[in-house]
Amino acid sequence: MIIKNELHDNAPEEQQRFYTEEEKEKIVGVLNNLVQINNDRIEGYGHAEESTEDVDLKVLFNRMMSKSQILNVVLSEEVLKYSGKPTESTTLLGKAFRVWMDLKATLTGKDRKAILESCEFGEEAAQETYADAIKDSEFLPVNVVKMISYQKAQLLDDLNHVKFLREKN
Repeated sequence: MIIKNELHDNAPEEQQRFYTEEEKEKIVGVLNNLVQINNDRIEGYGHAEESTEDVDLKVLFNRMMSKSQILNVVLSEEVLKYSGKPTESTTLLGKAFRVWMDLKATLTGKDRKAILESCEFGEEAAQETYADAIKDSEFLPVNVVKMISYQKAQLLDDLNHVKFLREKN
């Protein structure tokens, strides 16, 4: 069964496309992977915020959590456009990482550099997930690829900021 993609209803005629259920499932799968990595960021930065006494880091981590919440709203809207259900879960790697991050924070006494190293690891995982989504984009609509690329660039700014702070310590 072929269903019209509502995402392109207002697009020029040559850009309108019909997607099969299988194609829509693939698109939703890619988008939900990005929702999951942003869920990881939200939970991870919540942990990081609790693990530090440094006000500047608390503000930074809160801003990064808010950014991922906004990115997830955009991603979830796209999932719905393709008849999918946005995931509320996190990745297994993210769950394991948060446990490791808690242990590391306990062992290092909430050391600023150790917390930033953990955040850097998480940001690199997010970059990798976004890069994989773009790499597998041959079946994704152009506007979705553009949105993913834009979000990846926004998260790269966060990675670079975390690296800068870590190197400064």
